[in-house]
Amino acid sequence: MSIVITIVSVVLILGFVIIIHELGHFFTAKLAGIKVEEFGLGYPPRLFGIKRGETVYSLNLIPIGGFCKMLGEEDPSEPRSFASKSAAWRLLVLAAGSLVMFLAPFFVFPIANMIPHEVVVDGEGVAVVGIEKNSPADKAGIELNDEILYVNDIQIATAEELNEIVDSNAGSEISLTLSRDSEIVTVSLVPRIEYPSNSGPMGVRIWWADVITEKKAYWPWDAIPMGIEDGWTMYVLIWDGVKIIFSGEQPFTVSGIVGIAQATGEVVKAGFMNVVAWTCLLSINLAIINLLPLPALDGGRIVFVLIEVARRGKRISPRTEGLVHMIGFALLIGFVIVVTYFDILRIASGGSLFQ
Repeated sequence: MSIVITIVSVVLILGFVIIIHELGHFFTAKLAGIKVEEFGLGYPPRLFGIKRGETVYSLNLIPIGGFCKMLGEEDPSEPRSFASKSAAWRLLVLAAGSLVMFLAPFFVFPIANMIPHEVVVDGEGVAVVGIEKNSPADKAGIELNDEILYVNDIQIATAEELNEIVDSNAGSEISLTLSRDSEIVTVSLVPRIEYPSNSGPMGVRIWWADVITEKKAYWPWDAIPMGIEDGWTMYVLIWDGVKIIFSGEQPFTVSGIVGIAQATGEVVKAGFMNVVAWTCLLSINLAIINLLPLPALDGGRIVFVLIEVARRGKRISPRTEGLVHMIGFALLIGFVIVVTYFDILRIASGGSLFQ
C-alpha cells in the first residue's frame, strides 16, 4: 500500500510542478500573440490528446517533463510564430516557466495553510529525525527515530536542554542514552566545535518525541503572511545549503526520478506540510536546472536568443539551432538513464537522498 501512495504522490507532485511550469510558458505565449499548438505532459509518443480551440492538450508516454509547443519555434516566417516575436518577448516566454516555479513557495505555502492539517501545539522529549552523513552522530551509530533520553546521565526533556548540554561539552566526549525500538542503547561521541550552518555539533536534526497536535486551518489574512514567511525561509535554507556545498563541507548530490520517488515516499510519512515543503523545494531545484545553458532546456534556448541580440539581430539558422536542441535532448535522455541507474544502486544499498 505504501508503494501505491508513493507512486500517487510522485505523480501528483511532479505533475503539479510540470503544469505550473508549462502554464508559465502558455500564458506568456498567449499574451505575446503566439499560437500554442500543443500543451503536453510527458514527452512523446502521445498516449492521447484533446483539442480545444487551436491547442491540443496531450498526455505522453515518457514521464520526465512536459512541453508547450509553439508555432514556428525556429522559423519566423509565420506571423504568429514564436520566432517572429521580438527578442524581449521570446526571452520572457522562455523564462516564464522557471519564474513561476521560483515563485511557487509564495503561493503554495499560503494555500496549504488554509487547508486543515495537523499543527504541533506542544510536546516533550527529543527524537532524531535527520542525521548528517559522516557527522559525529553518524559515526557513533545513532539512527533515525532514536529518542534521546539522557546526556552524561542528565535527563533530557526538551531540545533546549539537549542543545545547552551538548554546546557546553563541545570538543569533549559525551555519553548519550537512547531509546530505540523499545530498547535502551548507549553511544559516545565528541560534539564538534565547528560545524556547517545547517547542522549542529552532533550532526542531527531533532524534533519532539511525544507531540501534541491539533487539526487547524488558518484564515487567509493569517495564512498568506505565514506562507510568504515560510517561502522566504525556504530560500534562506537553500542559500545556506549552496554555501555549504561550495565550501566542500557537503557533497553535491544528483538524483533522477527514481531518487525523487524514494525521497517523496519518505517525506509523505512526515505529514502534509512536509510534502508541501518538498514540492516547493523540487519546484525551485527544477527551475534552476531548466535555466542551465544546455541544449533542449529553456536555458539553452535563451542562449540562442542572447547570441542573436549580441549579433545585432542576426540569427543562427533554424536548422542549426534545431539540430543542437535535438542532440541536446538525446544527451539529456542518456543522462537521465545514467542518474536513474545510480539512484537504483543507492536504494539497493540502503541509501537515501536525506543521508
